[in-house]
Amino acid sequence: MIELSHVGLRYDGGPEVLSDINLHLEKGSFHYLTGSSGSGKSSLMRLLSIGKLPSRGDINVFDNDIMYLSREKRAQLRQKIGVIFQGFRLLPHLSLYDNVALPLRLIGTPETKIKSAVIDMAEWIGLKDYMHVKPPFLSGGQQQRVAIARAVITKPQILLADEPTGSLDDIMGAKIMTLFEELNKAGTAILVATHNQNMIKKFPHPTLKLKAGNLV
Repeated sequence: MIELSHVGLRYDGGPEVLSDINLHLEKGSFHYLTGSSGSGKSSLMRLLSIGKLPSRGDINVFDNDIMYLSREKRAQLRQKIGVIFQGFRLLPHLSLYDNVALPLRLIGTPETKIKSAVIDMAEWIGLKDYMHVKPPFLSGGQQQRVAIARAVITKPQILLADEPTGSLDDIMGAKIMTLFEELNKAGTAILVATHNQNMIKKFPHPTLKLKAGNLV
C-alpha cells in the first residue's frame, strides 16, 4: 500500500531528520514504530500520510508516485488513510458529532448513514452523552478518543496512529487496541508510533525502530 525507497527529509535546508528510509506497508500488516524523542517518528508519519513531501527518494502510495501527483490527487489519496495525530487536531468550533462525521461527509456519505455511524462510534468510545460538546470543553483523554473515532470511522485502508493511547487509561487503551486489531483483520494496514512497551507486549506485532533518523 505504501512504499518508501531511499527517502530523506530535511526542513528549510537544515540537516536531514530522516535518512535513506526504505519501508513497505502491505495490506493487512500491523507494525509498531518506536524510537526516542527526536528520532523522527512524527516526521515519518507526516510523509506516510502525504502531509509532507520528501526532500529526496520516492514514495509510492496505492501504486501512485506522489511526487508526480497534483495537489488534488494527493488529497484524494489521503481520504483512504486514517491518521491519529499526537496533538489530536480536532476542529474546536465543531461538536464531537461533527468532528467525527467530517471524514464521512468529505467522501459524500448520506446523512442518514452518517448519523447512525457516528452514534455507534460515540457509544463505543464512551462519549455518547457528549455528542454536542465542542473539543475545548473535553478533557485530553476525551479528545484523544474523539480523534481516534474520527480516524477509523471510514474504515480506512491504512491507519497511522501517533501515540494513540498516550492520554488514555489502561482499560480504554486496551479497548482501542482491540479496535485496531479488528480493523487489521479486515485488511487495514496499521502503523502505531508508541513508547508504550507494555502495550507492545500485550498486543504483539513486528516493531520498527527509528534511531537518529535511520530506520533499524
